[in-house]
Amino acid sequence: MKLSSSRRISLTLGRTIRSRVTYRCYTDVKGTPSPSPSPRSTITTPKKSLQSKPTPPLPQSPGPHHEVREGTVALNVPYNPPGGGGPGTGGSFINNPALGAVLTTILGLGAVFVGGIVYVKWYKINVLDKIERAFAAGYDPALELAKAHTVKKHPGEHDTHGLPFNEDHSPWSENLRRKEQDLIDHIVHGEEPGHYFMVLGPKGSGKSAMIFDSMAACQAEGVSMCDAHPDLEVFRLRLGKALNFEFNEDTQTGLFQRRDPREGGPALDIERAMNKLEKVALHSAHKRGRPWVLIINNIHYFQNDEAGRNMILQLQQKAEAWAASGILTLVFTSDDFWPFHVMRKNGSRMHVLSIYDLDTREARHAATRIRKSTGRLMEDPETIQRVVNLVGGRLSYLNKVSKAEDMIAMAKHMLRVEQGWLLSQIGLIPDCDDDVMDEQKRSSCSWLLLREFVKLRQEQEKEREVKFAAGEVDGGETLPLPSLPYWKCREIMTRADFLEELDRLNIIAIDIHHDVRPDSMLILQAAQEVVEADGFDDVLDGVRSRIDEIESLHRTRELTFKDLDKGDKIKLSVDKGGSASYWSRWF
Repeated sequence: MKLSSSRRISLTLGRTIRSRVTYRCYTDVKGTPSPSPSPRSTITTPKKSLQSKPTPPLPQSPGPHHEVREGTVALNVPYNPPGGGGPGTGGSFINNPALGAVLTTILGLGAVFVGGIVYVKWYKINVLDKIERAFAAGYDPALELAKAHTVKKHPGEHDTHGLPFNEDHSPWSENLRRKEQDLIDHIVHGEEPGHYFMVLGPKGSGKSAMIFDSMAACQAEGVSMCDAHPDLEVFRLRLGKALNFEFNEDTQTGLFQRRDPREGGPALDIERAMNKLEKVALHSAHKRGRPWVLIINNIHYFQNDEAGRNMILQLQQKAEAWAASGILTLVFTSDDFWPFHVMRKNGSRMHVLSIYDLDTREARHAATRIRKSTGRLMEDPETIQRVVNLVGGRLSYLNKVSKAEDMIAMAKHMLRVEQGWLLSQIGLIPDCDDDVMDEQKRSSCSWLLLREFVKLRQEQEKEREVKFAAGEVDGGETLPLPSLPYWKCREIMTRADFLEELDRLNIIAIDIHHDVRPDSMLILQAAQEVVEADGFDDVLDGVRSRIDEIESLHRTRELTFKDLDKGDKIKLSVDKGGSASYWSRWF
């Protein structure tokens, strides 16, 4: 079947209109895009038929493009060929990708390097500023802890339903100013350059209280304080807290410096802290005109071994150097005597201050003032004197009994507690086994010394009775604690190494003059009751005899002879430099 020419033209136009026309752009040698001829892009029709309008040419950019098809719409995107730059760029030096990567790396490393230098410089300056703020007036950690932040209501004078003792924690110095306080004030306020000091005294005698009073008077300006500890790592942290020094634990300079300084141990960290402190103290001494003061409290807490003695020596070396230059004064406090023995060998600029118990007049005055400040019912002077005779002039004991409702009952209770503790430490065991021989040897030697102190007390009491009968003294006066020279105590005990153990247990106290006395009046009273009991001398002699027997058994050797028959003879010869002695036995 043949179609007419007009019918064929209509079908051809329909197909052409419904078809998609794709234009592709090519680049010739000169870079000018030219359209590709398409066999379906041109249609020939008669003049009378519908003529198709020519498609306008697409705008072309002067450079190469990618043609992206999305549906039926052509999108022209600038084309960046690999290797950088298209035609006409010629591969310039600036657009080299390798050079760009090198420049980026150099700039990045340079920024990190310069930033690291700036940060390290700022951190070191900040460390010195923090140490300087630790000695500024105002807040001090040790002083703030010593203050009484809670105030309890005191019972009235006629309040019969009060507690047995009042838990008031007001400082003792509010009720008494000791004669040593003026010297402590001069030391803490930095008015004693060129020296460093050691404050010796038994526990509870008021060493720390006087130091805190001096710090409060100057608002801790130029003063810092920290406590010693047996563990040197703990002491390192306490010293860092007192100096406001973090030992580089808060720094971010691990990328720019050597390994962590903490790997060197606490002694090396403390040396670094001291070096930083020295830099700041040198600068501050020129501004203030007086040295800073660093107080190391309770250095007897250090172990009496090689590590503890080395730490004391390390601190003492710094104290000697700083005292010579006058930039910082170190103050050590101790309850025991052994740190003084360690420091005495190298202490060319060290001054020692001994703190003793109060005498009778000062003890009565302190007990009366403390009693009045607590709001308790005031006692008569006879009661106060009886209490002082029992507990002596130890400030810590006076503070307890003066705040109690019944002062006499509290003093007797403290005496019983002290006596029980004393017997638990050095009590005698009459028929002891050889397993506890060393302990009983120490106990028997300790009671030999305490018995000598009791004998001296009895002699003091006899002398007082004679003087009282003659009207020379008042019969109510408290006698001072008896004392013996250090060398005499060694002879009495026959073991010099036991003195240090008794000092550590606070049974005896040793002062700067090497005089040994009971640690407190309570210790003397407790020992006196034990020694004056019936049969004490027999028990002590029995224990010493038992120790001799055990030691004799340990020194005895048993000889056993084997393979002996009846009629065999053993001959033993002993030659002590003279003629030989023979002993024989028949079997």
